[in-house]
Amino acid sequence: VERIFELLDEKEILPDPPEASEGAGPAEGRVEFRNVRFGYAPDQLLMQDISFTAEPGQKIAIVGSTGAGKTTLINILIGILPASGGVIHLDGENTVQMGGRYFDQIGYMPQYPQFYANFTVQEFLDYMCQVKGVANAKESIDAALVFVNLEENRSKRIGALSGGMRQRLGIAQAILNDPKLLVLDEPTAGLDPGERIRFRNLISRLAKGRIILLATHIVSDVEYIAKEILLLRRGTLVMQGTPRELEQSIQGKVW
Repeated sequence: VERIFELLDEKEILPDPPEASEGAGPAEGRVEFRNVRFGYAPDQLLMQDISFTAEPGQKIAIVGSTGAGKTTLINILIGILPASGGVIHLDGENTVQMGGRYFDQIGYMPQYPQFYANFTVQEFLDYMCQVKGVANAKESIDAALVFVNLEENRSKRIGALSGGMRQRLGIAQAILNDPKLLVLDEPTAGLDPGERIRFRNLISRLAKGRIILLATHIVSDVEYIAKEILLLRRGTLVMQGTPRELEQSIQGKVW
């Protein structure tokens, strides 16, 4: 990753992050970052003026080396960290002002999902429906288990599941509320190659009608899943584009 940054720096081809259009009407499920900043002190910014727009149906990978700001961006997006400046809009509304209505539209799977080992799959998803306030819990759980191919394991204790099955359970809980925005942090980390392929297929199928935003350092995930890349470096968005556009920008410089 660092070598790619070096090559990009050699030639001034990095565009500024696109500014959101003031006159454009919001699309259903559109997310807009406008000059979002974060720091623990005004003179110690860890993230500076991040601006981008994500549309429903897009699969976006957040890419960067360790410390680039991937986790910070995700934590701001899902409300764990408050932005120090700037604004995030969902369908044209300020997400801070939306409050709980915003969180109702988010599905989140952390890098290392934590489960109650003694819960069964069914008990855990029942619990998550209560936490999320999902009205049609039975139907949502049934549909999620079928989608991730765990319907035959609903009575199995989570402690007895394989690593890949736990990751699929993490996806199941994230989609119970049918979110407009699905945020996945290193979703295929630690999986064997076969399970990784199955997981990629799940993610691709989930993109219809919603935004998929994933942070990953696994190049093959970017290649097979993402249609858009946000390239971060030291808390700054240095490039946004398709994998092909990134490839073209360093053509002839990688060996």
